[in-house]
Amino acid sequence: MIVFVHGVPETAAIWDKVRGAISSESVALAMPGFGSPRPEGFTATKDAYVDWLLGELDSIDGPIDLVGHDWGAGLTYRVATAHGDRLHSWAADVANLAHPDYEWHDFAKIWQSPGEGEAFIEGQDAQAPEERAAGYELLGVPAEDALEMAAASDLTMGHCILDLYRSATPNPYHHWGPWTPTSAPGLVLHPTEDPFGDERLAGEVATALGAGFERLTGAGHFWPYQSPTAAATILESFWAGLR
Repeated sequence: MIVFVHGVPETAAIWDKVRGAISSESVALAMPGFGSPRPEGFTATKDAYVDWLLGELDSIDGPIDLVGHDWGAGLTYRVATAHGDRLHSWAADVANLAHPDYEWHDFAKIWQSPGEGEAFIEGQDAQAPEERAAGYELLGVPAEDALEMAAASDLTMGHCILDLYRSATPNPYHHWGPWTPTSAPGLVLHPTEDPFGDERLAGEVATALGAGFERLTGAGHFWPYQSPTAAATILESFWAGLR
């Protein structure tokens, strides 16, 4: 079973186009608080989301091929390295965030700052979806998809984002490293136009994990919306090589 995990600030809908372009059966999981309810008492830390993901994987008949994007990628790296026996394979982007030298991007630094982060999400929530969507379009998200993303954003998601990012300072490697090659075969995807990516750091992480490395040429950070067919081709080629 192909299992997709989204990131921030997204919902499981970001995978619809990729799922439609692959021939295998798949499911797209919805992270708690992201277009889905935040369970009472759920802390929304990186480790809480890992525990949630492991629970979801345990409920799915294997073998499982896990695919993560953005923070879904971060969770994928943790599961692949610490719980690799749960997986048949894994694929993920933004591998630079798993590098020991990784420094969070400017948005993350705002979210990690008490007071400043709260003001940011409240300001975003006060905007009309069309206003929020314009920002996603600047990052290359097609207009219809950008509006879908914007319409799903709310204060529940915003507060989960704050808790998640504040649990991951100075970076994920500080808490989850050092990495060793994963027992399940892996693939690092690198969208070449991702402003939040770093090809050198991502490549070094791929090497540390013993994973393959494939470029998504011309694609940006939100490649599941932008380049679903190209991504599906790369993923299906990877899966075919596992048989």
